[in-house]
Amino acid sequence: MKQLFVTIIFLMNFVCCFAQEINEQVIDSLYKEDQFYAGVTYNLLGNKPKEVSQSGFSLGFHLGFIKDMPINKNRNIAIGIGLGYSANSYNQNLLIDKDATGNTTYTVLNNSSTYAKNKFSSHLIEFPIEFRWRTSTATDYNFWRIYTGFKLGYMLAHTTKYRGDLGKLRHSNINDFNDFQYGLTLSAGYNTWNLFLYYALNPIFSGDASLNGNQIDMNAIKIGLMFYIL
Repeated sequence: MKQLFVTIIFLMNFVCCFAQEINEQVIDSLYKEDQFYAGVTYNLLGNKPKEVSQSGFSLGFHLGFIKDMPINKNRNIAIGIGLGYSANSYNQNLLIDKDATGNTTYTVLNNSSTYAKNKFSSHLIEFPIEFRWRTSTATDYNFWRIYTGFKLGYMLAHTTKYRGDLGKLRHSNINDFNDFQYGLTLSAGYNTWNLFLYYALNPIFSGDASLNGNQIDMNAIKIGLMFYIL
């Protein structure tokens, strides 16, 4: 009886160890990281004309899905390709309006006391591509990550809003906005908290947009936090 009991215990341990090894192999061969993302950013304008300044808090909201594709045996290096949505606002003192003939005009508002709101907003569908490095394992969900990449965005809609001494102005059919926006991205952090940076490589406006005869070359810079979910 004692030998039978020892044999049963031995077989149980063997089966458990074997099952655990198979389970780990299955996990190791399948696990992926950070498939969904959501973030919030503070939006800045780079390359501004010297008369243009930002005011208030310009926000961006970002969410999407990235297909994580590990490229090494340890699965801590991967390529990510995804699809996302981004909504952004920029509060500043550049009035975007239209004249009597329908042409777009750009004027700097020098006196902030004459208006309560002046901003433009954009909604984009985005296509991120990332090179991903992390310290994750199949069972460790708290790890360091550094993701660098490129993001292409297509502008679905845009609006400009002004409320002040001139009344209420709103436009959404301005051809001077570049339909395509693209730039470099960097996301780095540990576990839940990850710093995020986006630097646009092309201007928000096309070459037709000018202020006092000079082309408006402002680009978007976004700094904030990004959260990843499996």
